[in-house]
Amino acid sequence: MAGKNNGGLNRDLSSNQMQMIALGGTIGVGLFMGSSSTIKWTGVSVVLAYALAGVVLYLVMRALGEMLYVDPTVGSFANYATKYIHPLAGYLTVWSNVFQWLTVGVSETIAVGLYLNYWFPGVPNWVTGIVVLGTLTLANMTTVKAYGNMESWFSMIKVVTIILMIILGLMVILLGFGNGWHPIGFSNLWSHGPFFAGGFNGFMFALSIVMTSYQGIEIIGITAGETENPKHAIVAAIRSIVARILIFYIGAIFVIVTIYPWNKLDQLGSPFVETFSRVGITAAAGIINFVMLTAAMSALNSGIFSSSRMLYTLALNKELSPKFLKLSKHRVPTLPVLAMSGGILIGIILNALLPLFWHGSSSIFVLVYSASTLPGMIPWFVILWCQIKFRHDNKHHMADHPFKMPLAPFTNYFAIIMLLVTLAYMVVNPATRIPLFIGLGFLIIMSIVFFLTRKHHQAK
Repeated sequence: MAGKNNGGLNRDLSSNQMQMIALGGTIGVGLFMGSSSTIKWTGVSVVLAYALAGVVLYLVMRALGEMLYVDPTVGSFANYATKYIHPLAGYLTVWSNVFQWLTVGVSETIAVGLYLNYWFPGVPNWVTGIVVLGTLTLANMTTVKAYGNMESWFSMIKVVTIILMIILGLMVILLGFGNGWHPIGFSNLWSHGPFFAGGFNGFMFALSIVMTSYQGIEIIGITAGETENPKHAIVAAIRSIVARILIFYIGAIFVIVTIYPWNKLDQLGSPFVETFSRVGITAAAGIINFVMLTAAMSALNSGIFSSSRMLYTLALNKELSPKFLKLSKHRVPTLPVLAMSGGILIGIILNALLPLFWHGSSSIFVLVYSASTLPGMIPWFVILWCQIKFRHDNKHHMADHPFKMPLAPFTNYFAIIMLLVTLAYMVVNPATRIPLFIGLGFLIIMSIVFFLTRKHHQAK
């Protein structure tokens, strides 16, 4: 266990950087792309799906905040899982995070290559992907402050774009800006079918995907061990980050389904490009392509940071070689950063080579990427479960605790049930069934590895 220290890492992240890192890990390129399967499945009620998933997100973060305020350790929720549930829970939490960010990292690196093709069409995707991966690896190897600064800028670009999108969209809706000053109004919300266009099943199918779109926000717990004045920073970050994310996601989706008929979104391309173009910004395609490029780099940057700290946590718990504990002169865990970057590099190379021998490899890659959904939910289950036991074991901290989980443990049970129902509908939905089983298979394999090697770990 890491205990209450930060394992020798520097506390150089500010509260603002914590928030930007969490935004970078949560707001991905999917929001900037064209129509999503969620809107196709459920129509305008997709806004309600984002709001409902946001409630679960809020409860997860409040549960995490209560524990972090008392014990801000490196790896946080993985350590809590080991302490309050079982060493297997901590082990699976760490490897789930590594698996999630490895698959996301590979896909985001490939996406970076595709976006750079907009300006450099003659350069192979894997070349640009490797260059960007190398750059971000160096940023993660310097100081945690340098990483925080880079992630803050990446996230700021995304945030500014979304805010502009929402403001311009509301001007189109209310004032008719870009539409000959004829307000579009809100009729698109009810003129193209019922609110729940796909019925209850369609809504639940959409909810399962929406829920995963929020994954990554728990990275705040991983940054806690490297944050200056962690108690203040954690409270400030969690209080503001959830509200920001919900405003950005729900606001952007609301504007999109209000301006454009939801059943015709698949004919538009990117609603962001269309909205900016509509109000006379002729360079909209280039601007949005740049934003998606930074979004992909941001997610990759967050992934390298998050998963490298989880590998460091495994080494702290003596489940990886002590070599993973060695820090650079900048107090950065060198080998974990290189290991994650190396894993992403292998994925980039395989993605470039497999199509030469196996024509179906691209669809397999999509399945593997989607398979991160279940492992990505493991930290949420762990946080909600651990907080119940944490409060029981830390009653002496609760009397003057300023950031307690509201209505616990009933809110914990509600959030856990919502997550379980979401997973159940992923089994029902043919589009998400196989990825879910791949993620489940990964968890089963890692559980077997844990029990086969447990005596070896205990002997260290």
